[in-house]
Amino acid sequence: MSNAILDRRNLLRGAAVTAASYSRVLGANDRVNLGIIGSGDRGRYVLSQFAVTTQVDVRAAADVYSTHVDMVQQKHPNAKGFGDHRKLLETRELDAVLIATPDHWHAGCAIDALRAGKDVYVEKPLTLRNEEGPEIVKAARVNNRICQVGMQQRSGEHYIQAKRDYIDTGKLGRITLARTWWHGNGYHLRRAPASLQTQPSNLDWARFLGPLKWRDYDPQQYFNWRAYLDFGGGQVTDLFTHWIDVVHMFLGKDIPTSAVAAGGVYHYKDGRTAPDTINVLLEYGHDFTATFEATLVPGIKGYGIEFCGTLGRLWISRERFEFHSTEKGAQPVIVPAAPRDMTLDHVKNFLDCVRSRKLPNADVLIGHRSAQASHLGNIAYLQKRRLQFDTQREEIQPL
Repeated sequence: MSNAILDRRNLLRGAAVTAASYSRVLGANDRVNLGIIGSGDRGRYVLSQFAVTTQVDVRAAADVYSTHVDMVQQKHPNAKGFGDHRKLLETRELDAVLIATPDHWHAGCAIDALRAGKDVYVEKPLTLRNEEGPEIVKAARVNNRICQVGMQQRSGEHYIQAKRDYIDTGKLGRITLARTWWHGNGYHLRRAPASLQTQPSNLDWARFLGPLKWRDYDPQQYFNWRAYLDFGGGQVTDLFTHWIDVVHMFLGKDIPTSAVAAGGVYHYKDGRTAPDTINVLLEYGHDFTATFEATLVPGIKGYGIEFCGTLGRLWISRERFEFHSTEKGAQPVIVPAAPRDMTLDHVKNFLDCVRSRKLPNADVLIGHRSAQASHLGNIAYLQKRRLQFDTQREEIQPL
């Protein structure tokens, strides 16, 4: 056996021991000590869902803008404040962390947390770039950590019911097309408030940029980072990742074989680099195609997924699902969603898995595959060509 293989095995064994040394075994009634990395609007909202469970104690909060940390501490006065997530991860009593940073920090923060022996709940998309996914999966597996990705439809009761009653039973027949769309998402049009027009003294811009190339402080790039491809993948990774994950969940295929896309910045000439209008088409072997249509232009709003089969179609959103049979005279079946945010169900599933050590509903590998599908759409858009994807090696085939 080669020294290289021995060295690798020792490295992996050492990583697992290091992670285990930082973790504790939780009983059914133990409260989870939680930290948050990325304490902005979304992070604080998801943190509120953790708090609703009454199963956690918030012990630490980190953000490059200390005002956000202050907001967490107002509701959780026992939480220690940090500007650097690495310092937060040195807090030994933490069992888990919630990561809600901009996308370009997801991989670094998640890998650091997993190697520090923390279980991780990370907002979607799991990655900014496709090659980051396998490294996060490896960090979770080697260190025996739970890693849930914030694709909450996986825990939504009416999504689970729709799959069970209409997909698994074959009531749609052969499904050849999954249509998805998201129109008029105003979050991608946010304007920085007056308080951010000049860089606040307690906002660490250099740390916000992190691994990205330097540029002077820009309030829009900080506040509306989703509109810039350096920080995220625009509407495709922010919105389509949710929907394509539902397609993967329902149809049992999670690696596209080809991708093509078209779009551009057609209306909002405000410096953004992510397209305001985009169409993506993914092919899944000889089984089905999945599409995504999105635009930010005013006058059109709405979102949903439609599975089109030979015996009927299933339409689903976060509010309800509808089944329409092709049988003549059949009445549609309409089932409303439970009157609560599915994020709470998703958080509860994560906390259950922190105790049981079972894989969560949106395990890290699932998160990687759904982010990967979105990344292929963006790459096809940027390269202006049809991509062929090797499903075994998970690599784009050369021209």
